[in-house]
Amino acid sequence: MTAKFASESIERLMEEFAKLPGIGRKSAQRLALYVLKIPRAEAQRFASSIMDVKDRVGYCSVCGNVSESERCSICTDGRREKGVVCVVEQPSDIMAIEKTGEYRGLYHVLLGAISPLDGIGPDEIRIRELVKRVDEEKPVEVIVATNPTAQGETTAVYISQVLKHSQVKVTRIARGLPVGSDIEYCDQQTLSKAFEGRKEL
Repeated sequence: MTAKFASESIERLMEEFAKLPGIGRKSAQRLALYVLKIPRAEAQRFASSIMDVKDRVGYCSVCGNVSESERCSICTDGRREKGVVCVVEQPSDIMAIEKTGEYRGLYHVLLGAISPLDGIGPDEIRIRELVKRVDEEKPVEVIVATNPTAQGETTAVYISQVLKHSQVKVTRIARGLPVGSDIEYCDQQTLSKAFEGRKEL
């Protein structure tokens, strides 16, 4: 049986922290005790930042990236290459790719990957929006940069099939990424090489 704190407030805060990805009970305990230790003003700023994200941040209506306006800063940047669209699973993947400084095209965020075991099919992620975008914007190339996992590979193959009707060239980033890893955790050099060595699907 898990030991509980004498304070119900600490216990409740621990339960909330434990709901975060990658946070177990021990980490939740450390975070809750840290909150107890910090000045009230700092705790207030932390709470306010969480509410700001909930109140002000949504998803770009074009690409699905996080944005505080209808269209994100990448989609509205006139210096980006409009003829290339990079497909990623999550907004965090965009952050990782942007750090490399190698890619200057646009993005399309799926907000997930096809995973039949988890009940996630093509209709549960933003593939329909991708097809519509390709039909309307007519890019020269779509780079599929889904994670090198079973779900990411399944998604990549599906995208190449549904875009066959269009004239767009569909490529997949190279295998410089370790199988089973997530793009957001890859180093910049590996990601750069993966983009350089992309292959047609």
